[in-house]
Amino acid sequence: MLKWPDIQSFAENENPEPDKRVEKSEEEWKQELTEEQYTVTRLKGTERPGSSDMCHRFDPGIYACVCCNTLLFDATEKFESGSGWPSFTQPVNENAVKYKADYSHGMSRIEALCNTCDAHLGHVFPDGPKPSGLRYCVNAASLKKKEG
Repeated sequence: MLKWPDIQSFAENENPEPDKRVEKSEEEWKQELTEEQYTVTRLKGTERPGSSDMCHRFDPGIYACVCCNTLLFDATEKFESGSGWPSFTQPVNENAVKYKADYSHGMSRIEALCNTCDAHLGHVFPDGPKPSGLRYCVNAASLKKKEG
């Protein structure tokens, strides 16, 4: 189970190796994604809080990257954070998510990205529920639900 010191270490040092890499040109991404998906995943945008019903749905399944279909989060790790974005306590695999220090907008945060294609997912914070204490605050536009 990943905990905050692990996330900090990945962000400051070296991320785990992904199982594979997917790299495409910006034009290819633009052709495959909706405008909102492109803005969020490729331009590091943020959707409006509460804009997706995904925040309040807790049916079984796996959430995958909307860009490359990599499995990222299991619905069993999803919780209601009240943040306005889907929130999870753990990724499905330690190497599914990549971490990067983010000092934008006058804040110090850790960005969460798909480790396969570098899609911006959101951020991870140390204020989640026990036992991990993690809150992956993820843009719904960066995810697609696979029924489970």
